[in-house]
Amino acid sequence: MDNLSLILASSSPRRQELLSLLDISLRIVPSDVEESFLKGELPEEYVRRLAITKAQQVGEKFPEFWVLAADTIVVIEGEVLGKPKDTEEAESMLEKLSGREHQVITGYCLLHIHLGQKRERIVSSLVKFKRLSAEEIRWYINTGEPFDKAGGYAVQGKAAFMIKEIKGSYTNVVGLPLCEVIEDLQELGVINFTNGTKNSPLL
Repeated sequence: MDNLSLILASSSPRRQELLSLLDISLRIVPSDVEESFLKGELPEEYVRRLAITKAQQVGEKFPEFWVLAADTIVVIEGEVLGKPKDTEEAESMLEKLSGREHQVITGYCLLHIHLGQKRERIVSSLVKFKRLSAEEIRWYINTGEPFDKAGGYAVQGKAAFMIKEIKGSYTNVVGLPLCEVIEDLQELGVINFTNGTKNSPLL
C-alpha cells in the first residue's frame, strides 16, 4: 500500500477499466454495503447515500488513503431497473427500454478520513434506445451480457447497437462519470498531469 493513494471501493470491471485508461494506480477493495432502497427514497438520494456509505465503510479500514465509491442505477419513468435475475426479467427490462428514453444516474464519493475531506456528486445522463424487435431482444439476452448490468444492458458492449442517442456523459452510462471524477481528483490534489510518465496523471 505504500505507493498507493487511491482505493476503488468497487469490484466493477467497468469502473476499473475507465480509470486505467489514465494509468491511475488503484487498489480494489469492494464494499459489502446492502443495496436496497429506503422507504420513500428518491433515486438521486439512493445513489448518493450508497456512494457515501460505501466510501465510509472502506475508508474506515484505510483512513490514510483516498477512497472512491460509486453507485449507478437505470431509471425509466420513476421505476428503477436493477440487474435482471433471469431471462424473463431481462426481456421485460429491454421491452420497457425499447424505443424510449431513460435516465442513468451515478452518485460517487471521494473520501479521505484522515484529512477530513469528502467530495460527492450526482451525475445524470439520458439514453434513448432504438425500437427493438423481439428477435433482437432474444439475441441480446442469449449473449449473456444483460445479467450483471443495471437495466439489463452494457452500452460499451454488444448493446451499443441499441443506443440511438446519449445526452450527457457517456462514461456515466458505462458506470463512472470520468470527466467529473478526474476534475474532482485534480481539485483535491490527488492526481496531477504535470509529472507523470507516459503523459499520465500521477497519484
